[in-house]
Amino acid sequence: MASDKTVDYHDFSVTAQDGSAVSLHDYDGKVLLVVNTATGCGFTPQYEDLERIYAAHRDQGFEILDFPCNQFADQAPESDEEINRFCSLKFNTEFPRFKKLDVNGDTADALFAALATERPFQGFGSGIKAKALEKFARMNNKKYGDKAYVMWNFTKFLVARDGHLVARFEPTADMAEVERAIEAEL
Repeated sequence: MASDKTVDYHDFSVTAQDGSAVSLHDYDGKVLLVVNTATGCGFTPQYEDLERIYAAHRDQGFEILDFPCNQFADQAPESDEEINRFCSLKFNTEFPRFKKLDVNGDTADALFAALATERPFQGFGSGIKAKALEKFARMNNKKYGDKAYVMWNFTKFLVARDGHLVARFEPTADMAEVERAIEAEL
């Protein structure tokens, strides 16, 4: 189910927690779920589902790439070390966590800007929670204008083994739907 887009996300580099550069070519041949996260968000319990999905599928060539971000209501103010400790102890996460970054504005990480430009925000879905989040997210992201690439924490991008983007999931997406899409790529 690979995309017909020409961007190969393996060509990007990201920053490890220790500040070193990591080429996404290190993940060639793997299905990737790229996620911006926060420790103090209402969606933070999704770490449980993410770790469960990771444990179930990592042996099939699946990786979750976790990028903490503090651009949404200051919900990840801790240092990289504190975030890592929180996620490891509270949610037993074992997937790679990278250096905290920005996903919006002039300082947005190139990976997230490219992913979100290829698959722009289409809404949080329906229901009271989705409608409330959409209003709050739009207010929060006004300062970024046309560079508000990601609307909230726990936005997920699914990248196929060949490095091409196949799906975007907003934080309100059902995690069972996310897992089905991952399984289809595996």
